[in-house]
Amino acid sequence: MTLAIAIHGGAGKIGKERIGIGMEGCQEAAEIGKQILKQGGTAVEAVEAAVRAMEDNANFNAGTGSCLTSEGNIEMDAGMMEGHTLQVGAIAGIELVKNPITLARHVLRSRHVLLIGQGARQFAEKEGFEFCRLEDLLTERQRTNWQRAQALTAHTTEAEDVTDEKKHGTVGAVAIDGYGHLAAATSTGGIINKHPGRVGDSPLVGCGFYADKNAAISCTGYGEDFTRLLIAKRVADAVGQGKTAQEAADEVIAFLGTQTEETGGLIVADRHGNTGYAWNSENMMYAALQNQ
Repeated sequence: MTLAIAIHGGAGKIGKERIGIGMEGCQEAAEIGKQILKQGGTAVEAVEAAVRAMEDNANFNAGTGSCLTSEGNIEMDAGMMEGHTLQVGAIAGIELVKNPITLARHVLRSRHVLLIGQGARQFAEKEGFEFCRLEDLLTERQRTNWQRAQALTAHTTEAEDVTDEKKHGTVGAVAIDGYGHLAAATSTGGIINKHPGRVGDSPLVGCGFYADKNAAISCTGYGEDFTRLLIAKRVADAVGQGKTAQEAADEVIAFLGTQTEETGGLIVADRHGNTGYAWNSENMMYAALQNQ
């Protein structure tokens, strides 16, 4: 069985310096996940560890480094799915949790599928999670982005699209393990200066992530359109109909381009251990590793 893991760190218009740092972060996360797979770990364990590494990396918009809402808070979303069991765990609008993807995994092991806001916080408390301070998650880069957005909001109706860093900062991972099982995980801090309570595709199964016996997918892009179009599920269906991971990725991103003017990208692993990735934005940060 071919072991494989693929990572993304966001898509969009990303400066050369930042994309270089981001690609390094993706490679590091992929190596962490690959080592877990080589040691006999499960796909779920691998994608959780890989995404945790990116949540801990302040250069990504997930966990530490998440962007601020219009009210100056940090609301994070994350989701995870195990392909062979179809078990799902997701959280939305969670605050003051260093690693939202780990909270999503706890939800996956519970009787729930998706928990939001205060209910997600209560669940985290029952599961023994420790909460951090806003300052532990906030970076100077995101503070500057927020201040710029706040200053320009009065001059535009598009309060979430007022910085020169137009980037979909979701991070994610997909993997297949030695048991032939697939898993997908996605985590995000959302959109700069977003409306409080706004939820994109990242914690929505079939939209920002999906896994079944055929494929595992994680997406990054304009969340509203990825939600409307069920992008992740479309990729899984394409693989189920006989497309390779790369063919499915290309097909669905092309479909996205015919349906909307917004952009994004995705990664996919299929049941044969193949990985694929595609985007229609200016660039995307990603990495992929295999082990025969």
